[in-house]
Amino acid sequence: MRKSWKRGVIKLKHHTYALYLASRDQRVPWPAKIIALLVVAYLLSPLDLIPDFIPVLGYLDDIVIVPLGIALAIRCIPADIWADCRRRAAGSLPSDLPHSRTAVIVIVAIWAGVLALTAATILRLLDDGATP
Repeated sequence: MRKSWKRGVIKLKHHTYALYLASRDQRVPWPAKIIALLVVAYLLSPLDLIPDFIPVLGYLDDIVIVPLGIALAIRCIPADIWADCRRRAAGSLPSDLPHSRTAVIVIVAIWAGVLALTAATILRLLDDGATP
């Protein structure tokens, strides 16, 4: 069972790198590039929709959202280009996945915005409930 998990993680790593390569490929349509970048950003983001410390649900979003996102991105990429990206990823996968300071800043800004909007909404709701 441990070997099947290990194969699954390796496959996920290759698919993630192939999606990254596809997002930078000029032949891939823009909608597919955006989906691929969103999936890769979610995978690399330290923040989740449901935090991992919440029992069961914390990992459920990773188990469901990540494979669905990868499947959607793959369906949007033309088959011949996806095969080429997978071949390139398998042949040249670096030890570390590519990183970008700009991507980190964008991801952190998005999550900060979501947290700020959530906090503002909660404060507004609490304030409305406190006034007679």
